[in-house]
Amino acid sequence: MTQPITEPFRWTTRDLELLPDNGDRYEIIDGELFVTKAPHWDHQEICGRVFAALDAWSSSTGSGRAAIAPGIIFSEANNVIPDVVWASHERLAVLLDDAGHLTAAPELIVEVLSPGLQNEQRDRDLKLRLYSARGVQEYWIVNTHFKLFEVYRRVGASLQLVATLFPQDELMSPLLPGFCFQIASLFS
Repeated sequence: MTQPITEPFRWTTRDLELLPDNGDRYEIIDGELFVTKAPHWDHQEICGRVFAALDAWSSSTGSGRAAIAPGIIFSEANNVIPDVVWASHERLAVLLDDAGHLTAAPELIVEVLSPGLQNEQRDRDLKLRLYSARGVQEYWIVNTHFKLFEVYRRVGASLQLVATLFPQDELMSPLLPGFCFQIASLFS
């Protein structure tokens, strides 16, 4: 007797509507569901500091807008909630759907690592590959445990690690002319 081969269940954006609104964060990457609890206070504070720096620069230059934890619906099988994003006004005009969700890649995405191997693997591997494939220009990963800041930039067709910054360093980006951020300010 032959056993039928069954395909693994693939989650979609529509499935998210069936999940409880209980404070958990639900993300889908390549059809796999990831559930995380609400982030730690320190995590949110660091997100706020990165957002504030990007928002202040954006306000002074008129170049774009930053947001904290927006949903990005890349496809039915790829729906994520990055910690912070930045998009130019030109890009933002084509990214937002009628419900106010991003439907394609902003220029910059920032993730602050949460404790746990699965969380780190999701941000360093799965999201890095997803963001790279979808056209993100820069991806910043903040590691609060080791107090470092990793900068990935688009090199050709993919995002590549171009700098690992420590508290004594400054972050500058060709994507954001004139932007300068003291890494130490994240961890004070």
